[in-house]
Amino acid sequence: MFSKAILSSFLFLIAINSYAQTDTGEKASNKLIKVSNKIYMMQGNGGNIGLSVGNDGVFMIDDQFAEEIEQIQKDIKKISDKPVRFLVNTHFHGDHTGGNAGMAKSGTVLFSHENVRKRLLEVMRKETKKMPEDALPLVTFSEDLTFHFNGEKIYVFHVHNAHTDGDAMIYFTDSNVLHTGDVFFNGKYPFIDEQNGGSLMGNISAMEKALNIINEDTKIIPGHGNIATFKDLQTGTNMLTTVYKRVYTHYANKKSEEEVAKMTDITQEYDAKGYGSGFISTDAFLRMVYKNVAEERNSIDSNAEKNRKAREKVEKMMKEQEQKEKN
Repeated sequence: MFSKAILSSFLFLIAINSYAQTDTGEKASNKLIKVSNKIYMMQGNGGNIGLSVGNDGVFMIDDQFAEEIEQIQKDIKKISDKPVRFLVNTHFHGDHTGGNAGMAKSGTVLFSHENVRKRLLEVMRKETKKMPEDALPLVTFSEDLTFHFNGEKIYVFHVHNAHTDGDAMIYFTDSNVLHTGDVFFNGKYPFIDEQNGGSLMGNISAMEKALNIINEDTKIIPGHGNIATFKDLQTGTNMLTTVYKRVYTHYANKKSEEEVAKMTDITQEYDAKGYGSGFISTDAFLRMVYKNVAEERNSIDSNAEKNRKAREKVEKMMKEQEQKEKN
């Protein structure tokens, strides 16, 4: 029930917040932040966009909402008069892929993990308002992908069952900049889409993989939030690991989801830093962690029971065989 409620709220917010507005009702412009000589982050109403600009053109990561794409394209022109040649979706959620069709129509080639295309196809089949087929990535990959663009190697790699089942991170190796997609919400509790293949332990593993690839000087563009550092990503990883262990202990001691959701001491030090002030509240986060722990334990207990029954069956067969030999 929890994940369905959270996902419904998430999609509802995406629908009603299709573009940011000023007090006058006009569209708010996006904020362009220079991360390195070649790399920019664009902050708007959806997920953070990554941009590489250079002689080869523009390389883009995610594109927020459909209603905003014209303004986004205008804002990109402020830093480069060259075309956006390639775009990589970090996952399938509408605040990161809503502008896909608009970008494709302008000649941009769309890339994503194969599960992103699969999820977008599912959305297309379910939606009453038809999503343009142009919104589908033209090129998909299963694990890793490398671009040689704007004078550097751009490493795109899949992380398994993290925020969703189709997450990709993008590492600009020479610029030393990493875009994490929604695997990392800087300074906030993350949303993990369990209904679409996401998992808490997968998210932790993905963040640990990123930490092993980058270094202490790497600048990080998170899916949401401000530009981050290696230390910020470490802190986010430690937060997830710490809260998971604490909830696991309470679950093992037979505490219910309702009881755990009210235990403010579990997240006290993170709440004090504002982690619960984002899209995911402390209550919702604790319930999500509890649900992940419960599913993990149920799987372990189920396998243990299957193994027990298998052992009993083998022992019974052995005894029957021994009896036959005696007779």
